[in-house]
Amino acid sequence: MNPGNRRFPFAILITCLFLGYFLPAKQSSGNDPDPVSLLSDFLKSSDKKIADVANQPFATTPLTKSQAADALKILVSKLTAELKESRKEEHDAKRLKIDQWEMPYHVETFGQRPEKGYSLYISMHGGGGTPKRVNDGQWENQKRLYRLDEGMYVAPRAPTDTWNLWHQDHIDLFFTRLIANMIAFESIDPDRVYITGYSAGGDGVFQLAPRMADRFAAAAMMAGHPNETKPLGLRNIPFTIHMGERDSAYNRNALAVQWKDQLADLQKQDPDGYQHWVEIHQGKGHWVDRQDAAGVKWMGQFSRNLVPQKIVWLQDDVLHDRFYWLSVSPQKATARQLTKASYQDGKFTIEHSDPKELTILLRDDMTDLDQPITVDYQGKRLYEGKAKRTIFDMLSTLLDRSDPAAVFTAKVTVQID
Repeated sequence: MNPGNRRFPFAILITCLFLGYFLPAKQSSGNDPDPVSLLSDFLKSSDKKIADVANQPFATTPLTKSQAADALKILVSKLTAELKESRKEEHDAKRLKIDQWEMPYHVETFGQRPEKGYSLYISMHGGGGTPKRVNDGQWENQKRLYRLDEGMYVAPRAPTDTWNLWHQDHIDLFFTRLIANMIAFESIDPDRVYITGYSAGGDGVFQLAPRMADRFAAAAMMAGHPNETKPLGLRNIPFTIHMGERDSAYNRNALAVQWKDQLADLQKQDPDGYQHWVEIHQGKGHWVDRQDAAGVKWMGQFSRNLVPQKIVWLQDDVLHDRFYWLSVSPQKATARQLTKASYQDGKFTIEHSDPKELTILLRDDMTDLDQPITVDYQGKRLYEGKAKRTIFDMLSTLLDRSDPAAVFTAKVTVQID
């Protein structure tokens, strides 16, 4: 099951594509109405929802850089108001529900609020494959396990009691919703969201950090098992491992050493990526006597970079249709697809792409969108020209995650032979 297929706005956006998104854009005459004013006027109507913007003609009108900035403020304000109305009850109750699953969570706030908002630490408990009472006890322990200098510490209770309780596909949906709610209600800094977990929670970090790397600023894995996951997707997210030297159950200690070697090799080949710290705690077993707390503190020095100059995207068996500034059609995403791409000075290079259609998401902190860009694949020019900023593209990337910092203003889709 692909979490991307279940996002509310996707069906609306596909409909809009058939309603004319790919028709040639009307050229501005100088007397045309300002699309930002039209957006503002449209959303002033009490019966209009932010998703309704997608099928308005002004949504595909090319924007200037300043118009895009103004439109973003309007869209974010409207989305925040809608979320505060529709999700207030679940936020107050600290309990999320998606389909048949529920995820309650504990929240504790530490330190003074920074100017850009508190950071957010998501901390996953151990257990898994045990009776409910055992997992409940592990949750209680996780609530008290770490203390922060600054930030909101959120310890969720896994929706299930299965062995893989933290890396089933519904977890991606829950964490996306949790982060969105914390942005809307608590004004947390979306570029300083961190994930950690102990034991079975560490299993979750091994799985979630590579496949959701663009949601987090850093990740800390404590005493977990990687199962089948690979470290390739960690190129742009600092990652720390803490493992007891004697934690031999399920070969956890030996696998931690293997990951240490793999991460070192990846960083040697790509010195600008794969920042990591692996600590094997000497003489310790599965419990490392809270020495792992150093890993939580280590994470706090990092902020998320949503527009890294290079991306390595390896799809998990839980599929996503977007990773940093790359996107694929949900219908064409398959497990273990590998994509590698980079950019510099408006020149985008696709080094490898298992998907045969790839969308590059763009915004002005990547490249000057008033200038042409190029997209090359293995020496072949796939695209050359300007990419237009539109409210439509901003809206689609905003509704996708309800993360204002993760909005892109334009896109270019290329076919790969």
